Amino acid sequence: MKLAQALGADALADKDPLPPHLREQLLARHPLFVASHWALAGAAVVGIIVALAAVRPWGARFPRRLLLTVSWTLGIFMIARAVGVAGSGLVGDALLLTGVREAPAEHAALVLTLARWDLLLWSPFFLLWGVCWAVTGWRLGRPVQGRT
Repeated sequence: MKLAQALGADALADKDPLPPHLREQLLARHPLFVASHWALAGAAVVGIIVALAAVRPWGARFPRRLLLTVSWTLGIFMIARAVGVAGSGLVGDALLLTGVREAPAEHAALVLTLARWDLLLWSPFFLLWGVCWAVTGWRLGRPVQGRT
């Protein structure tokens, strides 16, 4: 999706849970956001290589510690993002949508709409992705017969 956005598509860009001023820059294709989309697309390619290296025979060429570190780091960060350590995520969105935490009055409708999208799409996606990375890290850390 970030590659599509870097190339000019608006795929779900209007549903990105960003503060209003950053959201406007994202939708206006501010150069910093375009550059960040390219960087994230590149990071996704690296992630694909690491994921494949963890399960394919040619991955034995990579240092095991590097694969373990990348897998666990990505898993922890993605699970933390999904749960809501930084304020959004499952916990933050649930607090907003149940009224326990108030949305800013000047952007209440937008914040609640984005919280719904985050609760139903982004947070579960990051949780699933993070769990997959953590399981990969866990499996990489287990001793395998024939591996020294």
